[in-house]
Amino acid sequence: MSDRFRIDSHKLMFHPQRVAQWLSADGDWRKARHVYPIYMEISPMGACNHRCTFCAIDYTGYNPNSLDVELLSSQIPEMARLGVKSIMYAGEGEPLLHKKINDIIRITHASSIDVALTTNATVYPRGFVEESLPRLSWLKASINAGTPENYGRIHRAPERDFYKAIDHLRASVLYRDQNRLSCTLGAQALLLPDNVDEMDHLARLCRDEIGLDYLVVKPYSQHLFSHTTRYQELEYTTSLLHLNEKLSALSTDRFSLIFRAHTMRKYQDQNRYTRCHATPFFWAYIMADGTVSGCSAYLLDQRFEYGNLNQESFQAIWEGEKRQQSMAYVAEQLDIQECRRNCRMDEVNRYLYQLKHQTVPHVNFI
Repeated sequence: MSDRFRIDSHKLMFHPQRVAQWLSADGDWRKARHVYPIYMEISPMGACNHRCTFCAIDYTGYNPNSLDVELLSSQIPEMARLGVKSIMYAGEGEPLLHKKINDIIRITHASSIDVALTTNATVYPRGFVEESLPRLSWLKASINAGTPENYGRIHRAPERDFYKAIDHLRASVLYRDQNRLSCTLGAQALLLPDNVDEMDHLARLCRDEIGLDYLVVKPYSQHLFSHTTRYQELEYTTSLLHLNEKLSALSTDRFSLIFRAHTMRKYQDQNRYTRCHATPFFWAYIMADGTVSGCSAYLLDQRFEYGNLNQESFQAIWEGEKRQQSMAYVAEQLDIQECRRNCRMDEVNRYLYQLKHQTVPHVNFI
């Protein structure tokens, strides 16, 4: 099974108690207020050292905001107590630019929350490998080209950053293996007309020279508010999907080439669920300025903002009036056709829609 991590699917079915809690709430705020997210994405840093041609959240401005470690040291244990099980540090900026990212990861891990990191891997702070790698469930690097020249064009960054990312990842693999750590190390690339001819080379680089556990090749998705529209007409037709068989053949017992063909085919699909059920329940997003939002596709949209950690506790925000209002808006007014296609919760929503509306015939014949 090349996608043993279920990256091209979802894992909500492994949390039946939380799903049952959501089903039981059935829109009743008195019950729904206590349905806490399983997974959260937190942006420790708003600034980024790259300006990728495909950046979905360029509209946020790459502001040099950063989350205060002392604030997180009190808020994260509360999140764990309330039922948050995992946090991915990524966001509108590069998380490893935060000067105290090692402390943030340590606090999160000590709170019994699974920790992960998505990064461009070009800036490793001092002690990161030794201090943070043992505490991470996984690290995924964004590498969107197979050559330094094309990497520089797509990431809009110095070509030397291509080599920095490779060196940092190779050092991570070496340290992980020498110390028998459990951290999964992978990379991801958006499949674009600009890099389609380099995917084979990138995959072999990740497998043979770096020693990563996987490479994900995934589709682009136009963000609603992005300034960039360079790829908005991109369609994942046969000319791109044909790579699936060729690239998947590169998988081995220790390396997975995860070609997200299922998600690519969905990109053109307009016949999806009619309502978002994942928001505002199973996940949340915290911006580098402390804003708690219900959906990363609607950052800076006040209809999806519940409060700010610099002003209130996470529990007060999650059980507060703004989230209640947002829940009513999503349930009664949000036009799903205006949402970003293939959003992070797309597969979760397809699952929840089937549960809620019993779209599968004869469900009692298990």
